[in-house]
Amino acid sequence: MSAAARIIGLTPGDAAGIGPEIIAAALASGRLDAGYEYRVIGSPDGAEPGRPTEATARAARAALEESARLAMTGEIAAVVTGPIHKARMQAIGFEFPGQTEFFAQRANVENFAMCLTGGALTVALVTAHVPLRAVAEILSAAEIIRVAKLLADFLAQRLGRVPRLAIAGLNPHAGESGALGREEIEIIEPAIALLRSELGEAAECTGPLSPDTVFHRAARGEFDGVLCMYHDQGLIPLKLHAFDEGVNVTLGLPFPRTSPDHGTAFEIAGQGLARPGSMIAAINLAAELARAGRP
Repeated sequence: MSAAARIIGLTPGDAAGIGPEIIAAALASGRLDAGYEYRVIGSPDGAEPGRPTEATARAARAALEESARLAMTGEIAAVVTGPIHKARMQAIGFEFPGQTEFFAQRANVENFAMCLTGGALTVALVTAHVPLRAVAEILSAAEIIRVAKLLADFLAQRLGRVPRLAIAGLNPHAGESGALGREEIEIIEPAIALLRSELGEAAECTGPLSPDTVFHRAARGEFDGVLCMYHDQGLIPLKLHAFDEGVNVTLGLPFPRTSPDHGTAFEIAGQGLARPGSMIAAINLAAELARAGRP
């Protein structure tokens, strides 16, 4: 690796939250990949723990812009982002639903997806930062196939074998043969048939499966990853299963980008209560992906 490729950039997020302290704790933990250097991008100077301001939001945005620039120019090998407060960011002109969409736009990538991994669970989201009431309206076979392929590739490269994908239904009991909704019959089942045809032996695809049991089955080792139809369908079980080690990774970028799977936690910032486990996991996953030369 070149000297630049040995550097992973860390952004603190909103510095009034727990980002700066969990980064500091991670760097001091002795649990990070020793093959990389770690550079904090942005500064918490002037931020008061637990008191977010317009200035802390603007500083968070500036750090994101700098990290994206450094990653796109190859000056850093990967980006690990601390948590931001989306509403406060949007109030100062941040025009993205979240950091996932920001990095995709800055990298000029349209084929991307939000994936989370921790413990025995890996989930990817067909729809992410949209209102729940809009999910059924925008769900499509094309999007299911697109995100499933990204998830299959991510898992295959990490595992070194054919991945086993579970595709969750949208409705309770995966629609109960149409009694509780027809999205499984009209959208998800046709998408799975096309997905099997297109992937061939590159992945095993099972579904649509009832959302109330599929994560238990995956956590027990039956599946390597679960394709979820909406944000909380995937994040609730992931956080319940692996809150302190869950990692958000953006699939499809030309560089690895990960983040801890929690928010700013303004209410405990500066009190010594924040646990760095998810940040440590996010940094180490970024290092793993950078070493393998894949996002």
